[in-house]
Amino acid sequence: MKLLKTFIGTIALSGLALAAQAQTAANYPNKPIRMIVPFSAAGTTDILARAIGQELTKAWGQPVVVENRPGAGGNTGADVVAKAPADGYTLLMGAVSPMAINVTLYYPKLPYDVVKDFAPVTLVATVPNLLVVHPSLPVKTVKDLIELAKAKPGQLTFASSGNGTSIHLSGELFKSMAGVDMLHIPYKGSGPAITDLIGGQVNMMFDNMPSVLAQVKGGKLRAIAVTTRERSPALPEVPTIAESGLPGFDASSWFGIFAPAGTPKDIVAKLSTAVAKSLHTTEMKERLAGQGAVAVGNTPEQYGEFVKAEIAKWAKVVKASGAKID
Repeated sequence: MKLLKTFIGTIALSGLALAAQAQTAANYPNKPIRMIVPFSAAGTTDILARAIGQELTKAWGQPVVVENRPGAGGNTGADVVAKAPADGYTLLMGAVSPMAINVTLYYPKLPYDVVKDFAPVTLVATVPNLLVVHPSLPVKTVKDLIELAKAKPGQLTFASSGNGTSIHLSGELFKSMAGVDMLHIPYKGSGPAITDLIGGQVNMMFDNMPSVLAQVKGGKLRAIAVTTRERSPALPEVPTIAESGLPGFDASSWFGIFAPAGTPKDIVAKLSTAVAKSLHTTEMKERLAGQGAVAVGNTPEQYGEFVKAEIAKWAKVVKASGAKID
């Protein structure tokens, strides 16, 4: 009889817990949501976070406040979310660098475990990187750039949004495959890096396309090539690095939302559905396409498997390129 009462009590408590979780999801959100961007303002991660934040605010009537927490190649902001309460009110607009590349690049010093400390919500978008140079640099093709870099070993500089970002690693992969020596200049986000590139303080950058597309179209920067296997519909006239003399070159970026591990599954599902719904509208697809990004919006399960595959993929790239933390 005592065992039966204990069993019944356990079932009752489980039922109450499930009911409480359902109620939590039903009432979610009932206060502002904080979305952490692990890079500075004006970069692609920030642009996407604000676009999604606006859509969620309209859908739910609760403000989504974007907070920029740059540093350590995205690790600083990601760590804030990893250690935040698992209630759905602190989210991360993650990116390929802090959530895949840095697992290998910063090993064993990464302050969080991507698989264990986060609940994947949805993949927001994939983005090609664009090799851009200051107009004063006398190069118009990848071949020109390689020749100049070989003529001036260690003198050409390439900016990045931080150590370990896909922007940094695209440059390192280029150096390795082209057999050139260029100096990496890390910044705390694309915004300040682009400012210095336009000002001529650095020579080039392998930046996410949404961050530099306007500057390219405005003539402030010159586009040399895209880093993906295929050309981008946003700049169809710009060749890929692979077709410009470095076959097999492929280094793109992706961005997606994470919650702290332990966030109720119903809340994660509600977030995923809402974000995916906004991404699947014609308006949002066109808005992102105009910046060179491809909207995705998959399930938490699909996103989780994608992240694991990306960690394995970038581990090989980091090791093959010889990328180091400056």
